[in-house]
Amino acid sequence: MDKDLENLKKQALSAVQAARSVAQLDELENKWFGRAHGELTQLMKGLKDLSPEERKTAGEELNHLKVALSEAVAEKRGVLEGSAWAVAAETERVDITQPALPKKSVGHLHPNTLVQRDLEDLFTSMGFMVLDGPELESDYYNFTALNIPENHPARDMQDTFYVKGHKNWVMRTHTSPMQVRAMQKFGAPLRLVVPGKCFRNEATDVRHEHTFYQLEGLVVDTHITLSHLKGVLEAVARHLYGPATKVRVRPKFYPFVEPGINGEVTCFLCSGKGCRVCKCSGWLEIFGAGLVHPHVLKEGGIDPAQYQGFAFGLGVTRLVMLKYGIDDIRLLESGDMSFLEQF
Repeated sequence: MDKDLENLKKQALSAVQAARSVAQLDELENKWFGRAHGELTQLMKGLKDLSPEERKTAGEELNHLKVALSEAVAEKRGVLEGSAWAVAAETERVDITQPALPKKSVGHLHPNTLVQRDLEDLFTSMGFMVLDGPELESDYYNFTALNIPENHPARDMQDTFYVKGHKNWVMRTHTSPMQVRAMQKFGAPLRLVVPGKCFRNEATDVRHEHTFYQLEGLVVDTHITLSHLKGVLEAVARHLYGPATKVRVRPKFYPFVEPGINGEVTCFLCSGKGCRVCKCSGWLEIFGAGLVHPHVLKEGGIDPAQYQGFAFGLGVTRLVMLKYGIDDIRLLESGDMSFLEQF
């Protein structure tokens, strides 16, 4: 048995030295010390078949062999693992003498979002809720509930994108549908703004686009008059263009308000003197507004004999163009990075 153990020891130590990875070493360790079929384990189990004197001698030799192999495996494992760490450390090394790591490109908010959030902050400070509505809207909320029944000529001004095969569903042409939705849900009194994307079948040019952004405003309460509306619009204009900004209103027809007004502010570039931006008029049109039509209040479940309201619509895309001096509306939806990176 001594000769067999000596040969096993030589073969085992040679195999340990030849191992080139921790995985190979694990296989060798299992081959010798595995509980079920390990070679040393089997030899240990065979001691019971020997005489007491042979068992003592063989047991001592097996223990010496087990210790020698265990130490050899542990030493080789340390060498292999140390080598692996050294390779990883070299490949993942960081140069601490480098003055600064290269700056990664980070995105930023779109100019439409910047102006929209600025307006949201203003209106929330005035006690308005900020609501969101569906971009795919029903014909009822987009037109009928807003006093624009089928075949009404006002629909011609908003030639729209309908869903093929579903004539009663349309990509919303304004954010006004949320007026009736909000009144039906919250009742009165009510104070809210609704920013969002709108869609119309426009012939695109530098001032017109089929996709644009609006911000709708609605106030419903008792004893509401045009003076309340004008006060809110003046606060918005002065917030956008400075405390010296003036507002003027002129009559204009909108089906969902009565009376309706067209709102203009003094041109922020020329201070009302006249320039190319304001077409030498000194004024910029930025909103449409008016007192909510009684039919619209009724559609929202509000009694027009008890409550009145005013509504206004701001063209967020138009405000973005004025704020940043953008002369072509199509740039805002183009996805042109050279244009967007300027903001």
